[in-house]
Amino acid sequence: MGAADVVPGVSGGTMALALGIYARLIDAIRSFDRLWLRAVLLLDVNTMIARPRFGFLLPVGAGVFCALLFFTRVVPLPTLIVDHPEEIYSLFFGLIGGSVIVLRVEIGAVDWRNGLSLAGGLLFGLFVFNLIPVATPNAAWFVFLSGALSICAMILPGVSGSFVLLILNKYSEVLHAIGHFHWPVLLPFALGAATGLILASRALSWLLHRCYRPTLFCIVGLLLASLTVIWPYQQRSYMVVRGKARLIESAPILPPTIDLQVALHGLIMLFGFALVVALGRMGARETREMREPT
Repeated sequence: MGAADVVPGVSGGTMALALGIYARLIDAIRSFDRLWLRAVLLLDVNTMIARPRFGFLLPVGAGVFCALLFFTRVVPLPTLIVDHPEEIYSLFFGLIGGSVIVLRVEIGAVDWRNGLSLAGGLLFGLFVFNLIPVATPNAAWFVFLSGALSICAMILPGVSGSFVLLILNKYSEVLHAIGHFHWPVLLPFALGAATGLILASRALSWLLHRCYRPTLFCIVGLLLASLTVIWPYQQRSYMVVRGKARLIESAPILPPTIDLQVALHGLIMLFGFALVVALGRMGARETREMREPT
């Protein structure tokens, strides 16, 4: 998930979905509810510790944090995306393609209602991925809104939080604020992110528990739309942010020639595809074992 969040156009939520932990992740975030807040205000330490699902969230959070450090400092994935975009995007194309297949097998046949959900997710994804950065205000209320929208995108499969910040023209400002602890920007952004996370997790949890198949079909549509951005052969446009090129727009094209390099990209895609399918089977087996009576 952390590695995916570094790549503009790829969502950590997509990787959570591929790994079979998406519903558990949303429910775990949702466990920070009114009862937990009441326990915080009353200094009820036992409830503060017991109610949230820390046994799940702490290892996931640690993994995301370690991946963010590893893929920005040890293996500079943002730089590799610019220098070797075909190889990096081939891997993520295979990962997301595998996710679509795993989900498609899980949710079964398509009827007209679920077909509408699939089409809605696809059209919404295509709309978002074809937006370009626009001029936006620098007021605190808009920074708050940017934090809320970017965190919603981060946990929504198929949509990248960093891509949303680029669209809102706040990527550089937020990145600078984080690196230099610039609180006039950092505080409203963090408050917006917390608010967006609370609201989005509750909405997604409600949908997954009450409209499971239509929600998954909508997510499949989002993933299919994201493949147009993740396709390794693109006519790409970049924006220089703090001395680094950031992808802001791309249009899929066919490979100029069929050679050994294209064959290598195909093998990388197959590796990503096979990895997700294998992880999906492992996750399904683990879920069945958890549900079986002892």
